[in-house]
Amino acid sequence: MYAMERQQAIEQILLAEGRIAVVDLARRFDVTTETVRRDLAALEETGVLVRVHGGAVAKGADSMRESTVLERAGSRGQAKSAIAARALTALGEDFRGSVFIDAGTTTAAVADELARRLGTRHGDAQERIEAVTHSLTIAPTLAAADGVSLSVIGGRIRGITAAAVGADTVAAIGRLRPDVAFVGTNGVSAAFGLSTPDPDEASVKSAIVRAARRVIVVADASKHETDLLVSFAALSDIDVLVTDADPPGELAAALRDAGVEVWLA
Repeated sequence: MYAMERQQAIEQILLAEGRIAVVDLARRFDVTTETVRRDLAALEETGVLVRVHGGAVAKGADSMRESTVLERAGSRGQAKSAIAARALTALGEDFRGSVFIDAGTTTAAVADELARRLGTRHGDAQERIEAVTHSLTIAPTLAAADGVSLSVIGGRIRGITAAAVGADTVAAIGRLRPDVAFVGTNGVSAAFGLSTPDPDEASVKSAIVRAARRVIVVADASKHETDLLVSFAALSDIDVLVTDADPPGELAAALRDAGVEVWLA
């Protein structure tokens, strides 16, 4: 692929995802990271993007930028499905405990895969997984799944994510102790930990992280070394990061120092 063709493709990816990571692009196009950085420099000169640590963001993007759940639903679907499948290996074949599934499109893929797996499980029909979510888009998937007893946490619904937020939501989560929580994030970085643009979403995510016995973060490579407005957890607060590409050097070192397992899908 010629440089101009690759740069046009990078523009399209940026348009769809809002942020791109150097390591992710290098893997997609099978080129070196140095080649990708030259492409990004060229695109920055034309005013298409702004380079940031580890990648680039669309021109005018900032720490408050957030796509709706519908806009994100079709983005990086294959990667999200692979991440979901890898994340669910944490439960094992005979898991009968409780899970909390955070709002988001990668966590929605976890719910979809969980429902599919339970539909193929044989055995006592009374055996159930206790599932909890505060997402209006994830709840129907879990409600229809065989072998799931579902609790839905209520609150004020934030339209952009279709998730319950607010003091009542946080308080309800604080009364729970799920065995495993699958948590989504808008960014994960060495310096800022896990972050999201909205303070209300951050409060809910913090409550989930505090409540769970084991925290599994699901995030594709476009989230690596990305900082949004509000940090909701330190790297040391999580147990596993499931992603689709090796985190870059500084983030990889910080995850290692924090004792976080990194699972590649």
